[in-house]
Amino acid sequence: MGRTLQNTMINLGLQNACDEAIYQLGLDMEELEEIEEDAGLGNGGLGRLAACFLDSMATLGLAAYGYGIRYEYGIFNQKIRDGWQVEEADDWLRHGNPWEKARPEYMLPVHFYGRVEHSPTGAKWVDTQVVLALPYDTPVPGYMNNTVNTMRLWSARAPNDFNLRDFNVGDYIQAVLDRNLAENISRVLYPNDNFFEGKELRLKQEYFVVAATLQDIIRRFKASKFGSTDSVRTVFDSFPDQVAIQLNDTHPAMAIPELMRIFVDIEKLPWNKAWDITKRTFAYTNHTVLPEALERWPVDLVEKLLPRHLQIIYEINQRHLDNIASLFPNDVDRLRRMSLIEEGGTKRINMAHLCIVGSHAVNGVAKIHSEIVKTQVFEDFAALEPEKFQNKTNGITPRRWLLLCNPGLAELIAEKIGEDYVRDLSQLTKLHEFVDDDLFIREVAKVKQENKVKFALYLEKEYKVKINPSSMFDVHVKRIHEYKRQLMNCLHIITMYNCIRRDPAKLFVPRTVIIGGKAAPGYHMAKMIIKLINAVGHVVNNDPIVGNKLKVIFLENYRVSLAEKVIPATDLSEQISTAGTEASGTGNMKFMLNGALTIGTMDGANVEMAEEAGEENLFIFGMRVEDVTELDREGYNAQKYYDQLPELKQAIDQIKSGFFSPKEPDLFKDVVDMLFHHDRFKVFADYEAYVKCQEKVSELYLNSKAWTKMVIKNIAAAGKFSSDRTIKEYARDIWHVEPSNLKIPPPNEPRDVVEEKTPNGTAA
Repeated sequence: MGRTLQNTMINLGLQNACDEAIYQLGLDMEELEEIEEDAGLGNGGLGRLAACFLDSMATLGLAAYGYGIRYEYGIFNQKIRDGWQVEEADDWLRHGNPWEKARPEYMLPVHFYGRVEHSPTGAKWVDTQVVLALPYDTPVPGYMNNTVNTMRLWSARAPNDFNLRDFNVGDYIQAVLDRNLAENISRVLYPNDNFFEGKELRLKQEYFVVAATLQDIIRRFKASKFGSTDSVRTVFDSFPDQVAIQLNDTHPAMAIPELMRIFVDIEKLPWNKAWDITKRTFAYTNHTVLPEALERWPVDLVEKLLPRHLQIIYEINQRHLDNIASLFPNDVDRLRRMSLIEEGGTKRINMAHLCIVGSHAVNGVAKIHSEIVKTQVFEDFAALEPEKFQNKTNGITPRRWLLLCNPGLAELIAEKIGEDYVRDLSQLTKLHEFVDDDLFIREVAKVKQENKVKFALYLEKEYKVKINPSSMFDVHVKRIHEYKRQLMNCLHIITMYNCIRRDPAKLFVPRTVIIGGKAAPGYHMAKMIIKLINAVGHVVNNDPIVGNKLKVIFLENYRVSLAEKVIPATDLSEQISTAGTEASGTGNMKFMLNGALTIGTMDGANVEMAEEAGEENLFIFGMRVEDVTELDREGYNAQKYYDQLPELKQAIDQIKSGFFSPKEPDLFKDVVDMLFHHDRFKVFADYEAYVKCQEKVSELYLNSKAWTKMVIKNIAAAGKFSSDRTIKEYARDIWHVEPSNLKIPPPNEPRDVVEEKTPNGTAA
């Protein structure tokens, strides 16, 4: 979520009034804003996407709730010591959180372990351990519409009789100390991005958020007029018309068996009726195609922690496979491929398969990704129910990612096309009229230059390096992962360095290369990549021959509040994942909206950015998905590229020989070994095209006017990538709700006038 103060002022239309008031108190608003901690309650794009979605849902007047866990410790703070990443706990609540309100009156029990008793009246889950879920509510204001939605985060609390119910009252002190065991559930965020770690505590977290949330939703449904009680029992027929639940990846997949458990075991609905309601309630968004990221929980772990849920999953699977066997008799391999349970070695539950079977809609997050989902990853399921599979291209909120972080550019745009674009970003196309307007071109360039100077001062303060603000700011910020190919960027840096050293007199377009992002603490290769970037930076930044032509900065502790500083100052945005690996990307959209040009592969949303702006207005290079597939078929041979490309050979030889680590010559042996023998992401295969493309970038940068014209064309084409557009599509195609344009009257105006106009809508 990042920081809340400035976003709240902007969405309430109070920023200028507050700035003025604070100024009159002799304080500086920006200084105050810097004191607030980021709420870092997610890992990368997935968590930030949810935050943008909350902003858009409130702005579109949807009755929507965001549910999650109130982690005591969020994503770790990253320190760089001697070029290595070191993790520190993110104690973000140390000084309290003024934006949240605890709601103990809505506290709910969540059950774990125990066993299942079967009787004529149905199944009962008994002898469980109870953990209480305490909700904390954070307001989510819409943009200038007096709508405030709620983000509800659950915190784990031990019941007061925890460990004291049993007869072992003997050790009262130990029993109280053991309360920590229950409360550890919401202690810390697992810091993996695009990687599955099958730990029991993680499964507990996933079930905890799901069980608390579903009870909350059902309580709200029953309290509304729709949950009309038939003498004793609630009628749930209208449930899917009143409730839509979007599963953000498979992490909340246990919601499917949990809702079935509530309907069948507690509410005593017949299975078929419960299953129909459940499927119509859930929709699933897939966020990655990397096999190592797919959640596959061991059956024995689920059996221990959630025995009734395992039985329900088996029943869902049995009916699912019976259906497939009737459609495809004797096709045993198809049954194996489509089963929710993977046999062989340890039996595992494929959570993506559970989500697909238990949802009425499945979507990818960019056109190319949704195609890969349909034709490769889940092709058997798409063949069975093609109408279930959709695309919903990701977006970003223009409130935080333009108004808040780049007020200079936002104001410049408003001068030309008015202020309405903030709620309807498609209006940015009106900027096409000004592509040849010399004054506008100069003003756009001036805003960028001011942002660069401001960021250069920040870098000089934080990193004690002199930055040349007229150099090209070449920025690569995202989680560190082999598929995102920060290594390819690193090889380009070394190539530029060697080029300067070979001929110091030759014209070289000065660059400041900024790379930032966190590596999962257990991801050895990602940590080596950070060390390599810092080692290369140390050599480059201290070579007098290079001077200020080339600087390399590793941006420490990349997070939302730092993104808000670096993105508006960026000239070149690096989006260079191997084609077919980045589901969408959203940083790419933030840079486009803030006047950077993109160097990238035809991957994720880059494809649609090129479609919107014209491919000639992005720097597109490298293999397409088809080329990658072809290369896999014939076998990728890294050695071939090394032998044929002298610049690549030189760079690799320098890394290998210890040129960048003279005290430890074989420090990067693992990295080099990976690049030659098991590089799944084919860095060498795109190296030559990347370097050539970078030469084109430098060439254009020399012509400031032509560069800025291309920038304006990109901004004018960025409208599609508003999360408002994304959410309107979810609302129309999946949730079946209508966004409302009605501005709720402020509290000081009478309400009765508008009450009749307020439509009854589904809560998403």
